[in-house]
Amino acid sequence: LVRGPATAFYRLRMDGLFGGVAIQHGNNKPKSLHKTRRIWLPNIQKVTVYSAILDKKLKLRMTSRILRTIDKKGGLDNYLLETKDKNIASELGLELKQTLQKTLAARQNSQ
Repeated sequence: LVRGPATAFYRLRMDGLFGGVAIQHGNNKPKSLHKTRRIWLPNIQKVTVYSAILDKKLKLRMTSRILRTIDKKGGLDNYLLETKDKNIASELGLELKQTLQKTLAARQNSQ
């Protein structure tokens, strides 16, 4: 829990793909050198992405940085399968990765 301006509370739910990005906090430091606390929230977007392996659309919360990485890797499936677990850094992402791996293994066993 992070206390922000005007005694508001912010909590980052870890139910999306954030790539290790979290809320950061620090000080505003203007010319007068009078420091005031502030927070920086990650740029979280609600996006619908398609998984070719699962053959369905998934509604996920993810940062814009991860969205660009998914485009670079060639889709959600490639991003999850090629990225190390420590870099995915979310429970939902690791569950999706395990589901994709199980689905691929089941397809290979049936052929």
